[in-house]
Amino acid sequence: MATVSVRSLCVDKIGHGSAGRSTRILRGVSLDVADGELLVLIGPSGCGKSTLLRCIAGLETASEGEITINGRVVNQVEPRDRDIAMVFQSYALYPHMSVRENLAFALRLRRLPEPDIQSRVEEAAELLAITPLLSRLPRELSGGQRQRVAMGRAIVRRPQVFLFDEPLSNLDAALRQQMRVELLRLHRKLGTTTIYVTHDQVEAMTLAHRIAVLRQGELVQIGSPRSLYDTPRTPFVARFFGTPEMNLIPGQVRGGRFIAKDDALQLSTPTTADGEATLGVRAEDVVLSPADGPAPASDDPEVGSGLLDVIEDLGSEALAHIKLGQAHGKAHTLIARATIATLPKVGASVRVRLVAGRWHLFSRDAAHPEDGARLSTPPQPAMPTEAGR
Repeated sequence: MATVSVRSLCVDKIGHGSAGRSTRILRGVSLDVADGELLVLIGPSGCGKSTLLRCIAGLETASEGEITINGRVVNQVEPRDRDIAMVFQSYALYPHMSVRENLAFALRLRRLPEPDIQSRVEEAAELLAITPLLSRLPRELSGGQRQRVAMGRAIVRRPQVFLFDEPLSNLDAALRQQMRVELLRLHRKLGTTTIYVTHDQVEAMTLAHRIAVLRQGELVQIGSPRSLYDTPRTPFVARFFGTPEMNLIPGQVRGGRFIAKDDALQLSTPTTADGEATLGVRAEDVVLSPADGPAPASDDPEVGSGLLDVIEDLGSEALAHIKLGQAHGKAHTLIARATIATLPKVGASVRVRLVAGRWHLFSRDAAHPEDGARLSTPPQPAMPTEAGR
């Protein structure tokens, strides 16, 4: 196993045509991957996550910066000499070779003794539950089986580092969920340092020890899945994690209060500096109650009222869409997570409360609303101790 370090990495790509202008794909990315860690790189299309992975693999050349694997600088080292194994989105299996031959191919190129090759192949096949498939051709396999074979080709090499480039994106939703579980089990058994690229926030949250979020070639936040969900640094990160997306409401801080545009919502805040701001709150931290009923006894602050516009009944839960600011002719939409039995009918007026300590405040630039920095928020409620659970 190994550590991986990236320092101030930049990648420029030269465009086509007579102008030949270069575009900076990565902009000074630095990160460290610990021995045995599973780090997920995530971000929207074109953010540079696959380019970063390919630089670590040696398939792309860095314009600036340094990459080290286990303390050795590998910028000028050929891919085959970096002791890494990469699994691609396309399975990259040889169609004329059986599963056994596909698994053994790289080992034969390295001229390993045949008994060692067969031992490694059978060990990987047992680990991935594909032993009954060893004599089949790739065309006789399902998508999930092909992906297992692709992972098996990486495993038999026993590399220091695994690199995965969106390996599950070609599978349907049910199979992706099954393969996520298999990947978790595989990493627990092997403990190999792994860097995994995806655009799927569910994959990132369920697989990663840590997640690195990239945007427009820059690393905007890195941390555990829970820390990114609970304390996003920017509205961009806040929106990237969670289904539905975090509610983000533009407004201003004035005199110790956040006031949404059109006065649709107000909230006391410990942030003292006045200025443009964005309030963020997750759907599970929005509490609704009928406007015509008694106010519930609660420490959660009431921030406004609105109209219950749409209910999405998802079975185990419901998503309630609230229109705020109706009296002012314009409305903000707030989404709350609830159980269907607790909700009034569509069209009813509701009070809106936010769970104390569970909302977020970001600075706001009207020209770049997703780039705001995290401002102070109320202290998070203390988590219960083991004895108190």
